[in-house]
Amino acid sequence: MPSTRKAAISFIFITLLIDVTGLGIIIPVLPKLIEQLIHGGISAASQWGGWLTFAYAIMQFLFAPVLGNLSDKYGRRPILLFSLLGFGVDYLFLAFAPTIGWLFLGRAIAGITGASFTTASAYIADISNDENRAQNFGMIGAAFGIGFIIGPVVGGVLGTYGARVPFLVAAGLSLLNALYGYFVLPESLSKEHRRPFEWRRANPLGSVVQIKKYPSVAGLVGSLVLVYIAGQAVQSTWTFFNIAKFGWSEKLIGYSLGGVGLLTAIVQGGLIRYINPKLGNEKSVYVGLGLYTLGLLLFAFASKSWMMFAFLIPYCLGGIAGPALQSIISAQVPRNEQGELQGALTSMISATSIIGPPIMTNLFAFFTRPSASVKFAGAPFLLGSVLMLGSTIIAYYVLRRQKVQVQPL
Repeated sequence: MPSTRKAAISFIFITLLIDVTGLGIIIPVLPKLIEQLIHGGISAASQWGGWLTFAYAIMQFLFAPVLGNLSDKYGRRPILLFSLLGFGVDYLFLAFAPTIGWLFLGRAIAGITGASFTTASAYIADISNDENRAQNFGMIGAAFGIGFIIGPVVGGVLGTYGARVPFLVAAGLSLLNALYGYFVLPESLSKEHRRPFEWRRANPLGSVVQIKKYPSVAGLVGSLVLVYIAGQAVQSTWTFFNIAKFGWSEKLIGYSLGGVGLLTAIVQGGLIRYINPKLGNEKSVYVGLGLYTLGLLLFAFASKSWMMFAFLIPYCLGGIAGPALQSIISAQVPRNEQGELQGALTSMISATSIIGPPIMTNLFAFFTRPSASVKFAGAPFLLGSVLMLGSTIIAYYVLRRQKVQVQPL
């Protein structure tokens, strides 16, 4: 069993790594493809790109609970393979899209079937115990980090051969991953731990209501949601901020994002395996959220270009909080409801991708417009820091007040 579980963790890591690499591959060339399809400039392309992100996020928000609940009924394996096929189809739509409408159709399909992280999280919860749950969840972050180091670099190189070439490569990776999983991936949820599918529990609002059955989980999920909204300060405005304040080139921005990926992989793929056992989940949450808060505050008031690289260290070290928080949450839910839980979490995280970017980018625009009475490009980072502090307070209150006992059910 230990060797089987280790092999399963390795496959899940590879699966997520390939997924994120495929996503990273298309990032450098997506603006160019949009420009070609709309016959417009980069400004108009950025607007369309924002709506494409919205289309993906809203569909994932609506359908992640459905697939999460389906995985509780039919098992993790078929849903994960279905998700990988969906990503492959999406990339093919993007590669051969004759109009911008086809891009929206492809992104909608990816949002509907995009349960790889939802189902992978439930899979990890199935095969983890109290001692290794946080470390195993950390592998998700490591896959993100490594994928976003490899993907954009490969995508940039492939883009020299044509704007559509990276999409074909990404499609090939996803479809090969699905084929690999079909022959290799074992099922993690035994039949005795499965439960019937219920529509009332398979919609975003229904899954949130079900979370209320576990008061400690509901509060901690709120803390996690604040973390993701705060994180949109970096994800949505990093490029704009550094261009506006320091005049960064695209190459320098790429190096900085590669640095984020590398630090994320180091923290969540390596350091967390040593830090979490020493601190425990609860202290890891407090320390991690504190470092996130500090990192965002430092970004907000950075005055030199090199500071943005230096301040990435405390910010990325904050990554120890997420897996520890997710470990505490998942430990409070029975095995046959892990898919529902992870689906609900994915929906709420998708919701942060719907509301977070407009908040952060509009805040940035308000304080950097020519007529602004106060010029402060770091305003989104400051807001993110405040939200992280709020998340810390909520987590502390819930863990202290509810006296959470991290014991698997």
